[in-house]
Amino acid sequence: MSVLLTGGPVQVRDLHRVAAGAPVRACPHALSRMVGAEPPGGSVLARKRAWLLGQHAMDLPDEDLPRAFLIDHAAGVGEPFDPGLVRAMIAARANTLLAGRSGCRPVVVEALLAMLDLPELPAVPSQGSVGAAGDLAPMAHIARVLCQIDGPVPGLPPFSPSPKEALALINGVSVTAALAAVAVRRAERVADAAVCALAMTLEALGADAGLLDPRPLVARGHVGGVQVGARLQALLAGSRQVRAGRPPDAFSLRCAPQVLGAALDALGHVRGVVEAELGGVSDNPLVFEGPDGDDWVESGNFHGAALGLAMDHLKIALAHIATASERRTFRLTCGELTGGLPSFLVPGTGLNSGFMIAQYTAASLASEVKGLAHPASVDSIPTVQHHEDHVSMGPIAARMALEALECVADIVAIEALLAAQALDLRLAGHGPDGVGAPVPIAPEVLRLRAAVRAVVPAWWDDGVMHPCLKAAGALVRAGGLGDADPTPW
Repeated sequence: MSVLLTGGPVQVRDLHRVAAGAPVRACPHALSRMVGAEPPGGSVLARKRAWLLGQHAMDLPDEDLPRAFLIDHAAGVGEPFDPGLVRAMIAARANTLLAGRSGCRPVVVEALLAMLDLPELPAVPSQGSVGAAGDLAPMAHIARVLCQIDGPVPGLPPFSPSPKEALALINGVSVTAALAAVAVRRAERVADAAVCALAMTLEALGADAGLLDPRPLVARGHVGGVQVGARLQALLAGSRQVRAGRPPDAFSLRCAPQVLGAALDALGHVRGVVEAELGGVSDNPLVFEGPDGDDWVESGNFHGAALGLAMDHLKIALAHIATASERRTFRLTCGELTGGLPSFLVPGTGLNSGFMIAQYTAASLASEVKGLAHPASVDSIPTVQHHEDHVSMGPIAARMALEALECVADIVAIEALLAAQALDLRLAGHGPDGVGAPVPIAPEVLRLRAAVRAVVPAWWDDGVMHPCLKAAGALVRAGGLGDADPTPW
């Protein structure tokens, strides 16, 4: 199904679908609201030519300003963004222009959406935006192709922007908003998988059932904690291992509903910020209907502070998911802490190191997530001769969030993989008193174990573990542990 852009609200799920290749169309009514216009006193590029383009632009004819403006700003560096992310950026920009506040003609949105059908999308360097005055450099690389500055682009109709349209194509935070939307949707999938992996670990280690009691969670009053507790109760229904009267567990188990719940609450807040941005207008100047005609307003809607703070919040929440999961992975490998499971989850001794190095990998990834969790938004560096003296660094925060998500997905996958191995050993009779009768496992936990076993076999003799870790990571990214959305990662 196609995604309809109206110039109004957009859900992160929809933009994630666009990134995965879903077709996009513009609402005809929204297109009809769009009117090309320039602020009074001449084009905005003509009035601000020295500031926006540099002193050399003072001698340029007005008709050459849009081309010069876009060329001057196409100054990104670094590896190009994945084409799916570029699709999301284009759709996000089209939606904000559809609001009809930017002085753009309908042809601008129509040209943007036509780009989504190209066999090859623009190469957009991933570095070079500070997220204030907009995501200028990356959007200029898109606009440069859109306006066919370097020559005709097969599949695109000829398009020459007006001065205000050239400014509107890059003057906003649509790159950051698109990255943030994809990050939020991926984070939802990882968080769901984390709850599932946790349930498997709780069953494998025979945790105390007090952590599932809804009364303390309700008494505290945090929505996320109550939700995680209820989900764990459902997954562990029928368990004979997670029961009351067990010794108190380590905090990575005992406090898991509170920790994961806090991360879910943070994710909910971030989702709200991102969806507000996707449905809002990030441009300057903006036109509104006034009592005496059009009223042009110079404001700061191009500043990405809201998204920068939200992405930093998300990264910190991801760090909590990652570090708690890694600690549970460690416990699964430590025979003294598992209640009768062999160290490193392989029976016997000798040369088999079992899952020892898998925990190394999880620890390495967790450390990387901690580094990425450093807030980018606290580091404002003035630009444009101190005129743009406070910037958001929102695009950096969003890129770091996407990097962190790759690490967290693998950390959660490693926990699920080790928990599945521990459950195999329980089913083989490994318990506190040695090897005996098979231990019954909660039905939903058995289902989760089967999902892991469908892509990774049990591990009894050492070999190259990389393919197993990669398969488990792919399972988490595909939503194979809980998240049923078929949209690719």
